[in-house]
Amino acid sequence: LLCFSGDHLKVCSQGYTCCSQEMEEKYSQQSKHDFRNAVVELSNHLQTMFSSRYKKFDEFFKELLENAEKSLNDMFVRTYGRLYMQNSELFKDLFVELKRYYVGGNVNLEEMLNEFWARLLERMFRLVNPQYHFTDEYLECVSKYTEQLKPFGDVPRKLKLQVTRAFVAARTFAQGLAVARDVVSKVSAVNPTPQGTRALLKMMYCPHCRGLVSVKPCYNYCFNVMRGCLANQGDLDAEWNIFMDSMLLVAERLEGPFNIESVMDPIDVKISDAIMNMQENSMQVSQKVFQGCGQPKTLAQGRTARSVSESGFSARFRPYNPEERPTTAAGTSLDRLVTDVKEKLKQAKKFWSSLPGNICNDEKMSVGTVNENECWNGSAKSRYDFAVTGNGLASQVNNPEVEVDITKPDMVIRRQIMALRVMTNKLKNAYSGNDVDFIDIS
Repeated sequence: LLCFSGDHLKVCSQGYTCCSQEMEEKYSQQSKHDFRNAVVELSNHLQTMFSSRYKKFDEFFKELLENAEKSLNDMFVRTYGRLYMQNSELFKDLFVELKRYYVGGNVNLEEMLNEFWARLLERMFRLVNPQYHFTDEYLECVSKYTEQLKPFGDVPRKLKLQVTRAFVAARTFAQGLAVARDVVSKVSAVNPTPQGTRALLKMMYCPHCRGLVSVKPCYNYCFNVMRGCLANQGDLDAEWNIFMDSMLLVAERLEGPFNIESVMDPIDVKISDAIMNMQENSMQVSQKVFQGCGQPKTLAQGRTARSVSESGFSARFRPYNPEERPTTAAGTSLDRLVTDVKEKLKQAKKFWSSLPGNICNDEKMSVGTVNENECWNGSAKSRYDFAVTGNGLASQVNNPEVEVDITKPDMVIRRQIMALRVMTNKLKNAYSGNDVDFIDIS
């Protein structure tokens, strides 16, 4: 190697050196490239995990809705025949609104379900009283009795609670996976400061200029450089861990009482039970409505007879046996998805505070915790004597390797901390069964 005085160098030792100014500049660019690659390599795995799990959950929820709609349609065609087909748009609208809610539409689930039962009562009331003529105004009066008379039994109340909790949890959980994916993507796009670049060059390539090509940085030296260069990422960790815990809580809800699969799977049977209940109690319901809304006009005799025969309910309906369908998520595909993602969420905790250490654990970056006297300490092949600095921006005031301005936090990362806080709040609401606004992640 050709070595000479290093007076021309900006960062590496100005004693004897084997590097020209041009080489030092190239090494500076290379050190930035190596650092970015090291961060991306570790965070890519996390980003891919969140991305693939979001896709799986999203596909699962959408497919579940498609299957539930098809199942209801098939069962109602068999059970109610032409009667259902003449009123099928009512049920189609129900699923359109459920899908619209899931993909982020401005749908109030409670109001939408109340509207569904009110409209169903109007249709049913006509069918069980075919001898009467009902005006639109009269039917509007009928729908006001949905809550008071409970013509469909307890099904609407139970279903409203189950659907609202399950859909809120499902939508919010899928959103959480997407937010996690996007946060990792934005936070891992690191751009070291000029002071950070100096420290990276000094650690990674200045030994080359001294002819110490095979000597790797000391572990604690690497740790301090990475803690300094990733100071802002370290500040993300606290909010990230709270967010992961909130995701885990909602995951438990998805496995238990808020399981969208056990709500949607038997929805056809539940609605059919409600219809049967209305049919059985039609006389009492009609009498009370007539008292409240007035006696409607009767139709001509011929019209009545034909309407009665058209509106007769098929007796082919087979009563629902609760043992035929799972009421819990055990063994279902949702259960498998949740079990898998829970494990991944636990592993993702403390990712940002562990990042400096995980980078330095790579044999390309440092000697590790062995050979502590045979490593590059920033100026020579010798032991590194400085203590390791703490995590986060404020701790870098004492960093011996990287000059960090602790008064200027990275705004990209601050925005991601806020995004995590907002999403955590939504997850906590979803955990309690409260509806939450949709976050547009497109």
